[in-house]
Order: sequence, then structure tokens, then C-alpha cells
Amino acid sequence: MQVSVETGDGLTRRLKVELPTEEIEQEIEKRLQNHARSIRLPGFRPGKVPMRLLRQRYGDSMRLEVFSERVEASYPQAIAESELRPAGRPEIEPDLDLAARRYAYVAEFEVLPDVELASLEGRSLARPQVDLTEADVDETIERLRQQRKRWESVERTAETGDRLTVDFDGQVDGEPFEGGRGEEVRIEIGAGRFIPGFEDQLIGASAGDERSVQVSFPETYPQASLAGKPAAFKVKVKTVEAPSLPEVDAEFITEFGVNDGDLERFRADVRANLERERSERIKARVKNQVMDLLLEANPISVPSALVAREVESLRQQMQQQLGGGGAGIELPDELFADNARRRVALGLIVGEVVKANALSPGADRIRSAVEETAASYDDPKAVIDYYYADRERLATVESMVLEDLVVEHVLDQIEVTDEPISFSELASQQ
Repeated sequence: MQVSVETGDGLTRRLKVELPTEEIEQEIEKRLQNHARSIRLPGFRPGKVPMRLLRQRYGDSMRLEVFSERVEASYPQAIAESELRPAGRPEIEPDLDLAARRYAYVAEFEVLPDVELASLEGRSLARPQVDLTEADVDETIERLRQQRKRWESVERTAETGDRLTVDFDGQVDGEPFEGGRGEEVRIEIGAGRFIPGFEDQLIGASAGDERSVQVSFPETYPQASLAGKPAAFKVKVKTVEAPSLPEVDAEFITEFGVNDGDLERFRADVRANLERERSERIKARVKNQVMDLLLEANPISVPSALVAREVESLRQQMQQQLGGGGAGIELPDELFADNARRRVALGLIVGEVVKANALSPGADRIRSAVEETAASYDDPKAVIDYYYADRERLATVESMVLEDLVVEHVLDQIEVTDEPISFSELASQQ
């Protein structure tokens, strides 16, 4: 077997492989002879068909069969000999010249880039430093009240914060479009869940009113056929409701697990949850900065095959999040491309950091991570058992711990300063 490599654009490689002619032709002859014992042709007894006729009738198909098997068997060996690291499946192009008795093929694929980690000397990041206040507790309790608000019908015009029940019929370029019609749809003015500008044009409407709403779909709208286009909606307002917030009393407090309804105990629980959230957000913020720093310090090309695979993974995740509401919505590659490239690049760089520094998560640290995750559930032991009952589940925790080790390794090499900010600022950064 003779192997040669050509370098194409970027990470593309063309692997040329010439297979041993004698071995292939001997195998073809061997198989034809084996088939000769069982093949039946008119005018010949079993096992008496001339080899010349067998080669004429079955030679080409047998040759392709043997050639395909040799390609499949030789490709991994050729890759190993060439010391290449393919990033995806190859495109195989046969290169056959039967007159010259040449059996060869060309495999084209992308390779993983060589990552040479740059020094992080002189680089820095700011770690948020957040002091929780009673105002943060008050704000959180107010959000909990908002989550449990009730709606009461009102005999007045709609204001920001009200909820309207409407029927609507939309058109683009004078024609109806998929998803442009709705009945008994609830719209909370100011929530920002509809096309920008739609909710604002319902302020001042009363039950029974009909309004004409003119909007434009965002350029980044997931349904590509509607992105950036103006739309006209006829909207009939059926009801107007105002929010009614619950009092922070014993009945309200017991809904959050404080069975005796004690306000101080409730506030202490809220603070404890905020402290846990603060730690998680600070950790995530620092991790994001570390990953940004690694990307900036180590610019690399990424294989398009890996990016395409990551794009598909992100698309499936979004479709799952949308659930039934995502049916029929086009999710173009461009929507995920930048994030996919970032994730692929980080995966390669982080992998090199792990390899270069022999980082490995210990069993104790993995156990601590599992227990920390389980602590927020009603039955922590059941959650711990859940992870340890399946190797793949535990592997996800191991990957997170390994990323934490990478973050710690980077933090040891750079300057870290504390940045005092409020809890609300920290939450808005994520």
C-alpha cells in the first residue's frame, strides 16, 4: 500500500492510497472460484461453468466488492501511517484504472488543527464581588408576587402591565401567513413576547375595540420567510384584565415551603437561595471570561465538519425548547453558526489545556459536585444515586469538573481583580 498526502485549503487534506494489485486480483479470483461451485447457468451443470464466462458475468461486481472492502480496511491504516487526525468522515473517490491494473482511491477530509497554547502572562480579568442587601431580598419577593398574580377584569382602557384577550388576523404583502391568525390569545402589555411594537399599539384599547396594528418582523426572526418583512394585523380586543398581586402573608409564605408562615424564616430562605444563585452566577461569569480569554489568546481554525455537527446539535436543542410551538419554524444554520464555531474552538483549546497540564478530576471532587447539584432537590440521595447509576450521566459531571479545573489553572496564571457590583447588575450580565 502506497500513501501520499496533499494539503488543500485550510484544514482540508487529500489522502491518496494505492492498494496492492496482486492481493486484490488474487482475492477476486479466489471468490470467483468459490462461486463457481454453486452458480447455475443455462446449459451448464453446477460447478462446470467456465471461468472465462464467470469473469465476464461476475468479474466487475466482484471487483467492486473486493475493492470496497479493501478501501474500508486500509483507510484507518493509511490515516495512522500519515499521522493525521481527521475531524469527520471522509469523502471517498475511487481511482481505478483496470487497463493499468491500478486500484487506488482518494479520501478528502478535514483534520483537527494543531493547538499551540499561548502564554497568558500579562492578562487579567475582573471577578464580580457582590454584597447581598435587604433590598435584593425585597426585590426577589416582589418577583415571587408577580409570578403568582391573578387577573381581574376591568372596565377601562388598557395600560402597560394589563392582560388582553384578543383575536387577530395578520397579513404580509397582502396575504395571510402561517401563524398569523389567532383566537382567544392572551397578551400581556409590556411583557415583550410579541413582535416588537405589537403590544404598545394596544395601549388605550377597551374591550370590544378593533385596532389595526402595523409592525415589522425582526431581521433575525427564526422563520426566514418573514424575517424583516412588514406585517399588518387586524386585532379585536375581547377583554382587558389588570393584575392583582397577593399579600406577603402566611398563606403566601406557606406556598414556598415555610409551613408555619413565619416571615423572618421566609426571608432567610430567600436570602439563602440568593446566596446560592450569587455563587453560581459569579462562577459562570468568571468561567465565561476565562473562555473568552483562551479564545483571544489562541485563535485557531475550526473544521467545518465539527461546526456543522454542533449547529445541528444546537438546532435540536432549540426545537426541544420550543416544543410544539417550534413546529414549522425554519431554523437556518446562520442562527447557530457563531455559537457553534465558538463551542468547537473552545472544545479543542480546552482539550489541549487538559492534555498539556495533565488535568484530571478526582473521585472526591466529582462526588462533591454531584452532592452540590443534589442539594437543591427534595431528595438529595435519590439524585446522587441517579448519577452514579449511569456512567454517561456521571460523565457529564466529570466534564463540568474538568472545565472547573481548566478555569482554576488559568486563574493561577493571570491577574484577578475584584469588581464590586450589585446583585441586579450581576444577574443582568448573564
